[in-house]
Amino acid sequence: MLTFDEFKKLDIRVATILAAERVVGSEKLVKLTLDDGTPDGRTIVAGIGKAYDPTALVGRQIAVVANLEPRNLMGIESNGMLLAAHGEAGAPVLLGVDAPVP
Repeated sequence: MLTFDEFKKLDIRVATILAAERVVGSEKLVKLTLDDGTPDGRTIVAGIGKAYDPTALVGRQIAVVANLEPRNLMGIESNGMLLAAHGEAGAPVLLGVDAPVP
């Protein structure tokens, strides 16, 4: 369990997916290039490849935890984590966002 003070430390941002591609060698991982309102944008790697076709993700808005330490996943530096829920049989379900990118 997190305390409210711990939760407040999360930097949750709205981002638009500019590009999405499968990570070579993985059935699950997708590399996402995002516009999160920062000058250089952001790249994250997410385990949503079995539930989503990467080409259908371009243009979608998602919620991202932006202040996680970078993590190297299959040779790609991931700078954040998208927020998703568990759907049927544990499959990831992207959360809908109805807000502009700052």
